[in-house]
Amino acid sequence: MTASILLAHPYPKSFNHAIFHTVQKTCEKNGVHVYAHDLYEEQFNPVLTRQELGSDRSNDPLVNQYAKELVESDILVFIHPNWWGQPPAILKGYIDRVIRPPHAYDFPDNDSGGGLPIEKLKGKLGVVYNTSNTDEERENTYFCDPLDKIWGKCVFGFLGINRYHRKMFRIIADSSENERKAWLQEVEAEMTDITRK
Repeated sequence: MTASILLAHPYPKSFNHAIFHTVQKTCEKNGVHVYAHDLYEEQFNPVLTRQELGSDRSNDPLVNQYAKELVESDILVFIHPNWWGQPPAILKGYIDRVIRPPHAYDFPDNDSGGGLPIEKLKGKLGVVYNTSNTDEERENTYFCDPLDKIWGKCVFGFLGINRYHRKMFRIIADSSENERKAWLQEVEAEMTDITRK
């Protein structure tokens, strides 16, 4: 079993980093081969280039590496804060540049992209860990949890990934050390369960 673990948070002491390290250690402890990437630390360029648009090639070694690992992985884990109901720009850029044809999906030869995609990531498991400073009731009733739609339908659903787990930790700004320890134990337990199936 192989897992790709992607972190999108610029602050090394963030709770997102703690989740990232917990996921990585838990996977490795359970014998999972891990590709772990801190997109900020690796200085990933999120801007889709003109040459990449409409092409299946990139001159960026990181894009090519991430795409290869994406295809090879059984579990895809994304860790990021909720910023304006969206992932940080660096992770949006990862989606734009890496999760695209011909790696993650494609279209039939006679389809210019207006039809239904050929889903190339079927059978994989998607996992998303988010942090937020928004109350759960307000998130669900006022904002209607846009991250759930982004990941569940717009990304994973489009790629044929129908096994999907997402967890939001909140409210990070007011959380205690004990709460964070308990949350990390939750992450460890969930990832242990996932990697033993």
